[in-house]
Amino acid sequence: MDKVAALVADILAFIAMEPPQEEQQPEGGEGGSIDAQFNALALRLFTHQYTSNPAYRTFCQRRGATLRSVQRWTDIPAVPIDAFKAMELRCEPPRPDERVFMTSGTTRGGEVRGRHFHPQLDVYDMSMARNFQRRFMRGAGPMPMGILFPDEHLMPNSSLAHYLALAKDVFGSPVSRHFVGTHGMHVVSLCSALEAAERTGTPYALLGASYSFVHLMESLHQRGRRFKLPPGSRVLDTGGYKGQSREVPPEEFYAGLSYMLGVPRELCINMYGMTELSTQFYDDGNARVPSVKSGPHWIRSRLVDPATGRDVPPGERGILVHCDLANYNSVTTILTEDVGEWADGGFLLLGRAEGAQAKGCSMAVQDFMRAAGK
Repeated sequence: MDKVAALVADILAFIAMEPPQEEQQPEGGEGGSIDAQFNALALRLFTHQYTSNPAYRTFCQRRGATLRSVQRWTDIPAVPIDAFKAMELRCEPPRPDERVFMTSGTTRGGEVRGRHFHPQLDVYDMSMARNFQRRFMRGAGPMPMGILFPDEHLMPNSSLAHYLALAKDVFGSPVSRHFVGTHGMHVVSLCSALEAAERTGTPYALLGASYSFVHLMESLHQRGRRFKLPPGSRVLDTGGYKGQSREVPPEEFYAGLSYMLGVPRELCINMYGMTELSTQFYDDGNARVPSVKSGPHWIRSRLVDPATGRDVPPGERGILVHCDLANYNSVTTILTEDVGEWADGGFLLLGRAEGAQAKGCSMAVQDFMRAAGK
């Protein structure tokens, strides 16, 4: 077994471990064995990515980070998320069977999409399934699932399409299906599925992009329809609105979902993820908003000043940095453009960077581009 294969095997074994009771700690303690194992794997990954990607190595050196100086996962320089749009961040060379997930974002220069290269999906899929089982299924067995997003045959470069297809295939019962296709949402068919769940008392799960749920609620309102789905039914939304629907404040959004579908807000769960990561964050329902997001034991987060990369003082808001061990082929540590604040059990997601924070994110991108010779 070569070094990369051994590293991947150890990451898979770490993900497969039973999660500790205390997850997603702030930047602090590394006292437990899980934390020590996380740190050791993060440093092995840093060594692999530092030696395999010259542009990343140069960036790290500009930040004063070398294989000798990086002693903890918190020392690993965070790559700004827009770097995925500017260059290929990969350790392994291209191969014909790799999967490439692409962002939907644009820049002033035209359509520029960030790309995340996956030589194999073993790590991504285990990361998704282990986390999804615990945070969304919560011990429930296979259930009928309605997917409010196109399938991955229509959107092969969408990480969300793959995520939702995996949810349906692994955790959905045989009647599970997609209700969004090339011609939009199949509302009549979806209503029939929801009626069947009501009639039989079978818990039902609806999953999709947040904007799809806005369209669904508007369509149900126009039809004068409401549902009272059986106990144990649940909803998962993700991805925001991205100009695909009207913006709905969180309180109105989750109140509307609960009212229209008869699902308690404690089972209206939001997933926070991104193309540039291989692991997702969840809340424990949206009875209150904003909800607290947290991740599994193979991802850690920090709150930083984007201009300096340093942690913000306790109690202050900062830009989220995530260190994801499932990102074995790109870079583990990502500087997002999302504002966060620590909360009991995880963090609050407070929107996109603006003002000085947005400027700091832009400076970080410029610094990376200079290091990469772009």
